[in-house]
Amino acid sequence: MIDLDGTVYLGRDLIPGSSEAIERLRAAGVPFLFTTNTSRMSRLDIVASLGSLGLRVDSSEVFSAPVAAARWLRDEGVRRIHLLVADSTRADFAGFEITDDRPDAVLVGDLGAGFTFERLNSGFRSLRAGARLVAIHRNRFWLTEAGPTLDAGPFVAALEYAIRKQATLVGKPSPAFFDAASSLLGIRREGLAVVGDDLETDVLGGRAAGLSTIQVRTGKFDETMLEEALPEQRPDHIVSALAEVPALVL
Repeated sequence: MIDLDGTVYLGRDLIPGSSEAIERLRAAGVPFLFTTNTSRMSRLDIVASLGSLGLRVDSSEVFSAPVAAARWLRDEGVRRIHLLVADSTRADFAGFEITDDRPDAVLVGDLGAGFTFERLNSGFRSLRAGARLVAIHRNRFWLTEAGPTLDAGPFVAALEYAIRKQATLVGKPSPAFFDAASSLLGIRREGLAVVGDDLETDVLGGRAAGLSTIQVRTGKFDETMLEEALPEQRPDHIVSALAEVPALVL
């Protein structure tokens, strides 16, 4: 399971060696899935974006938090949803009734500058009326060309505080996310590894799901967090970049 932002690419550029690493895995017949919390784009937009970077990727090779959320909603029998996500991400929720009129659930992803008081308050009112709060993910921040930028997590926390209830998390590091990804790959947990730059979502999430973990020193890798991590929180392997991963698994 390979994370995308900060692991395969950063901003508008591939991280050196990423494309070659992916092609080596593909050529060796190693099954893989891109597992990402990105909620600013639909799965098809992610595939197109990777294509623009020169990566040949099929939509079946991408499992994003919004896709996991839609899967969870179907399993729960939820049909009416209030979406706090980017417009392009709405394509992943085709077949659901999108409404702010007494929805069954409010889903929070990354809206960027769209996180206005009006949008948040609209979600809050739906929650007060009985809707369930669902966090597509709760990443703290992500890296842009302008620098660190607030992600969905702080806004999920604001709504949790307002309604005095915890959100249901469906993206990384939720065990349910990794279970679903494992099912899609058709591989037992002992044969799976999670590769990513985020100690919280990738490494801790992978460990909690019983998977091997590989930390890359790219993206938002934080040496201080790694140094302060308890032994049970540390990754099984640490590499400089995705380029070194094939040597670990082949």
